[in-house]
Amino acid sequence: MMDLCLGTVQFGMSYGLRGQQQPSLSDAIQMIDYATQNGIHSIDTALAYGNAEEIVGEFLRRKTISRDKLFIISKFKPNELDELQPENYTKVIKEHYEKQLKRLNTDYLDSYVFHSSRYAFDEEKLQAMYELKKEGKVRHCGVSVYYPNEAKICIESPLVDFIQLPSSIFDQRMNNEGVFELALKNGTTQIHSRSAFIQGLILMKESEIPPFLERAKPIIRKIDKLCQKYNISRIKLALLYVKQFDAISHLVFGVDNIEQIKENIKIFQENLSKNILAEISKEFENISTDIIMPSLWGKDKKE
Repeated sequence: MMDLCLGTVQFGMSYGLRGQQQPSLSDAIQMIDYATQNGIHSIDTALAYGNAEEIVGEFLRRKTISRDKLFIISKFKPNELDELQPENYTKVIKEHYEKQLKRLNTDYLDSYVFHSSRYAFDEEKLQAMYELKKEGKVRHCGVSVYYPNEAKICIESPLVDFIQLPSSIFDQRMNNEGVFELALKNGTTQIHSRSAFIQGLILMKESEIPPFLERAKPIIRKIDKLCQKYNISRIKLALLYVKQFDAISHLVFGVDNIEQIKENIKIFQENLSKNILAEISKEFENISTDIIMPSLWGKDKKE
């Protein structure tokens, strides 16, 4: 059964279409503490998320929950291996990893992931990351991907046992192109899903949508009609649509306050009917990638 994973990008930097203000350190730690005391034991962070690793590290320093009850994921610095010779990959990865462990106040990570999805196609880079697992320094290693072909090559690679990928009402590519089917067949890759709300786009009012996403307005109107038809909130639709996929072990979500955590935990105990799921799949089956992928929005947005 799928579990929730607390994402921390909002804690470390201004993030999302609405540009929400970062919570204070004490508020962020309070949110992590509430989540971990209420059944959410996976935490997703990254070097690229501002000071998010330090915030998670401060939470861990307080020892309000045993480290061995947590599953902590962080990501290697984007593009860091681009200018290096292959013989230096392992050394640089280990150097970054050790520094990140210090920031996180832990002596191991449950999963360490390349933040550059194109590294999925580079076996020498994957082999260098895999050395950490061989040496027992990390329990899982993998790649944060964006496209189905990246996900498939990771699932089929003996050097990868963890991937993070986007999946949402609007972004059905992974399911439609057989990624989840392949993962279930192979059975060795842990999959975490992100971007259920696409940086808040799925939750925005039509009037809030910025000009560079003008083409998303008819889609937002369509989701409003569905919500009215079934008397259901957009948040519930977004979370429970992703929950249906057996290949995904965790859904990564971000929050701005504790009330959102409480709401998401409560919602995630429910399920959508097959009729609603089928209608969502049909209505939003082939949305253009330049709408569903923030990296293609033409603005300096981070996925």
